[in-house]
Amino acid sequence: MSIKTVHVPTADGVADGFAALPEGGGRHPGVLMYADGFGIRPVVRELAEELAGHGYYVLVPNYFYRHGPTPVVELPAYIGAETRPAVFAQVMPLIKAHTTDRVLSDAEAYLRYLAARPEVAAGPVAVTGYCVGGLLALRTAVAHPDQVAAVAAFHAPVGAVGPDDLARLTAEVHFGHAEGDMTPDALAEFDRNLAAAGIASTSEVYPGTVHGFTMSDTDSFDPAGLRRHWTRLLPLLARTLRTP
Repeated sequence: MSIKTVHVPTADGVADGFAALPEGGGRHPGVLMYADGFGIRPVVRELAEELAGHGYYVLVPNYFYRHGPTPVVELPAYIGAETRPAVFAQVMPLIKAHTTDRVLSDAEAYLRYLAARPEVAAGPVAVTGYCVGGLLALRTAVAHPDQVAAVAAFHAPVGAVGPDDLARLTAEVHFGHAEGDMTPDALAEFDRNLAAAGIASTSEVYPGTVHGFTMSDTDSFDPAGLRRHWTRLLPLLARTLRTP
C-alpha cells in the first residue's frame, strides 16, 4: 500500500491527514474514514491500510486540525486504564469544540477533495468512522445524500442523530454497536427511526464487546469484534461503490 500525507483546504484553514491507496496507479472508489476521538495514530493507519488493500482510496483527515497538526495530542503507545484519564482530559475539550457546524463545513471540504483526486473513481463515496468518528460519518452522509453511497459507524454515539436527519439518508448503512453503547430503550428507538427512514440498513450489537473494540492500542480491543467489523464493512463497500 501507499501512504501519502495530505493537506485538505477547508473554510477554516488546512486539515492535515493522510491517504492510503493501492500501489500501481489507476482509480479506486473513495472512502472517507474518520478516526476515533484519540485521533490519527498507528492503529488508525493500520485500519486505513487494510481497507486500501481491498482496492480503495482511503482519506483520513485530522479533524482536530484547528488545534494543530497531527499529533494534536501526544498519546502513549498503549492507552490502558492507567493512562486513559489523562488522555481523556486532553481530547475531550477538542471533541466538545468540534461543533456540528464545523463537522458539516469540514465534511464538504473532505468530499470535495476526494472528488478532485485523480486516483479516486468518479461517483459517490463511502464514509466510515469509529467512536465519535462514526457520528461524524453519519452526519456527513445525512448532509450529502447525493455524494455518499454507504456509511458505516462502529461503537459510535449515533443515537445523537434524530429521526428527521435519518430520514434524509439515501446511503446504505451499517451500525456496529458495542454492548453498553446505548441503553436497550435508546437502541430500540434508534432502530425504529432507522427502519422508518426506509433505507437499506443494519444495526447490531457485537456480542461481548465494549466501547472501542476495534482499537488494538486500547484495553477495549476485541479481536473477534474487529473481525466482525470487517465482515460487515467490506461487503457493504463492495455492494455500494462503483468500481472503475
